[in-house]
Amino acid sequence: MNASTPNAADFDWTGRTVLVTGAEGFIGSTLVDLLVSRGARVRAFVHYKPYGDKGNLASYLADPAAPVEMIAGDIRDPGRVMDAVEGCDTVFHLAALIGIPYSYDSPGAYVQTNVVGTENVAEACRRHQVRRLVHTSTSEVYGTARTAPISENHPLQPQSPYSASKIGADMMALSHWHAFDLPVTVVRPFNTYGPRQSARAVIPTILAQLHAGARQIKLGSLTPTRDFTYVTDTARGFLALAGCDRALGHSVNLGTGQEIAIGDLAKALIVASGRDAEIVVDQSRLRPAGSEVQRLLSDNSRARDWAGWEPQVSLDEGLRRTSDWIADKLQLFTADRYQV
Repeated sequence: MNASTPNAADFDWTGRTVLVTGAEGFIGSTLVDLLVSRGARVRAFVHYKPYGDKGNLASYLADPAAPVEMIAGDIRDPGRVMDAVEGCDTVFHLAALIGIPYSYDSPGAYVQTNVVGTENVAEACRRHQVRRLVHTSTSEVYGTARTAPISENHPLQPQSPYSASKIGADMMALSHWHAFDLPVTVVRPFNTYGPRQSARAVIPTILAQLHAGARQIKLGSLTPTRDFTYVTDTARGFLALAGCDRALGHSVNLGTGQEIAIGDLAKALIVASGRDAEIVVDQSRLRPAGSEVQRLLSDNSRARDWAGWEPQVSLDEGLRRTSDWIADKLQLFTADRYQV
């Protein structure tokens, strides 16, 4: 169980039945695409919506032959989760209530979805004896870096109700490894970005403003630094770690190992978009005092050494691709409204 899996990044997914929770989301839908391209049969667990929005997986719904089964439900419903997991080889658990600002207003909702939802998934995986559960964490659990780059041994700091709920979810998942021998790995992505990301995140909100013709780019604090990873690199990391026995019972960072300040990022996005604008601080976008994470920079040694993963898309190239996508999908964004 503790020996490294050779060529984990090239694990064979052909014919495997895989469940992805949160499958319509930004990272989830990209992961579904990658699994399909690798020959997997995917069950896409999506949040039930009575208004019939087809979302990021619409193309699969239009193709009866597509190897994707849509399962609508709620991650807080243990029975529905239990049914979805049955017969699966691997489960990628991405379903979560995300977004830091809203967690200040409704922390209890984050506990129910992120902590209780993770318990539902872990218990279903234990009952159905899946080969692997890959649970999604976040670099926000580390809080402001005490030492950098941040390794998986860095202290966990709950600087927002969101990050506290994800710490709880991580511990719930890992408890099933220690208590029940559930084969689980916790993946900690650092600031993933790319096509399909909503305007609640900094890169799409800047690009939406730029492509809408804004002359001023409204941001929160400009000094925090982040480690940005392009979404297809993050998805490849999920697959690599799902095939890596060395990662069982551990948390593993997925990041580039490079950081950029938000102010400098905004300048790079202005260049990527081909637009011209000045950068101003919007007080409504500032986090509460003591909650702002000032620095996130990953140590990705485990992912590299254990699973053979490394990022392939440079920041400049990733920003250009994202800018082109948002320019083409601008109708999906409300450039003058800050989405939490």
